[in-house]
Amino acid sequence: MSFSLIVFNFLLCRFDTMVGWIDFHAQFNGGEPQRLKVRCLGVTLRGLEDELNEFNQGVNPGDTRRVEYVRYKRPTLDEGRVSFSWLELTNNENVANMFWEHNMFQWIDMRVTLLRSTKDIVKSLIPPKDRD
Repeated sequence: MSFSLIVFNFLLCRFDTMVGWIDFHAQFNGGEPQRLKVRCLGVTLRGLEDELNEFNQGVNPGDTRRVEYVRYKRPTLDEGRVSFSWLELTNNENVANMFWEHNMFQWIDMRVTLLRSTKDIVKSLIPPKDRD
């Protein structure tokens, strides 16, 4: 990749981030990574989970599972080398830190765990003829 293309990609990424959007590569329950854009200004953990739920239900209509856990690949700079580790998002501060840490990267890799609601699990245990 040429230097000018690298600079262009960096500036494009910075522009997207400045206007409030960032690319996510989200892997739902170990499936193929899905690419989506997420607004990164003023996002809460609940808001991010809602966006991921909406995206998953758009890609997989009829899927009633909801986001339970979200982990992202966190960059760390140590002695001039970048390494990554997986960190679970547990509060709004984690979400803000995630966006701040990734301001030099073109996307954020995420692993999303979807779980069925208790109501759906109980419903699946009751034979269809006895549900009503």
